[in-house]
Amino acid sequence: MNNPKPGEWKSEELSQGKIIDYKAFNFVDGEGVRNSLYVSGCMFHCEGCYNVATWSFNAGIPYTQALEERIIKDLSQPYVQGLTLLGGEPFLNTGILIPLLKRIKSELPNKDIWSWTGYTWEEMMLETDDKLEMLKMIDILVDGRYDRTKRNLMLQFRGSSNQRIIDVQRSLEYNKLIIWEKLQK
Repeated sequence: MNNPKPGEWKSEELSQGKIIDYKAFNFVDGEGVRNSLYVSGCMFHCEGCYNVATWSFNAGIPYTQALEERIIKDLSQPYVQGLTLLGGEPFLNTGILIPLLKRIKSELPNKDIWSWTGYTWEEMMLETDDKLEMLKMIDILVDGRYDRTKRNLMLQFRGSSNQRIIDVQRSLEYNKLIIWEKLQK
């Protein structure tokens, strides 16, 4: 597993603008019916990662305008609660994700956005401007590297007990980490 120094990994240097997969109308990547975008590339390389295929920034297919239109169309369905960003590492793909999130916030403001990240909240607070810009558009963040020694299959929306489900907007508003109020203990 890799541990970056603040600002060490830069999206503009690493991202190739690719995704591994897009899954519409699923129930596993967060609360409610969701559409999930799996981006390519992750530098954390957590031991026991369930998605090793996403580690390469060159894996998958290019993110395209046609895919973005499909995401927006799928998200516009009234039964879809929101979009989930996974990977790979979403925060190392800000070049493709920030414009998408801005569009969603503008065109579909009632949809929520979840993201998984290997960064902890505390690390994220020290990160680059693009990562912080993207974070400000996220509603729920599952933070922290997967730790196979803390693996627990009974946890809600996460694989190891060190990971947290964070209410990003409330955390930013109150300038302190606030855990998602619907967390099942």
